[in-house]
Amino acid sequence: MSHSFDKFTVNSPSWNCVASCSIDSHNDIIYNTIMARLQITIDTSAFISALLSQRGAAYLLLMLSDSNLFEMNISVALVAEYEDVARRMLDQTNLTEQELDDILDFICVVANKREVFFLWRPFLRDPKDDMVLELAVAAGCQFIVTFNQRHFVGCEQFGIEVVTPKAFLQRIGKLS
Repeated sequence: MSHSFDKFTVNSPSWNCVASCSIDSHNDIIYNTIMARLQITIDTSAFISALLSQRGAAYLLLMLSDSNLFEMNISVALVAEYEDVARRMLDQTNLTEQELDDILDFICVVANKREVFFLWRPFLRDPKDDMVLELAVAAGCQFIVTFNQRHFVGCEQFGIEVVTPKAFLQRIGKLS
């Protein structure tokens, strides 16, 4: 007797998760159902925006990064870019150097740390944006969250949706 197994993945932003299933169509049984939180990569534009204003969607996104609504993904290169840009713009924020260090430390604690073993450069116009795309692919992200959506044209072919912080928060039900 042979059994056929159909595999599928369901991306459910309303549940804030991805479900992967195998179905034994002969016995109508679902096996190996795994619920995983949405995976995101936050581009530097959204990170810096969160530092500049506590009123915007980017700030709320950063504050929710340890809420179990989604999983943020980082690499050494991305955190180095966050730090480099933030230090250059520190005088435009209300932050001290120690507060910036604390925020970076917080991100390094709550985010998934990923190593990127492949490079497709150049794929996007800006090599720093390629770094974000490569991280998102390596981490299996469904979303890149950025204010520079036009910089990430083509990411959809990797199954990655490029959204603003506001759009992402609306998708997970945290903004109307």
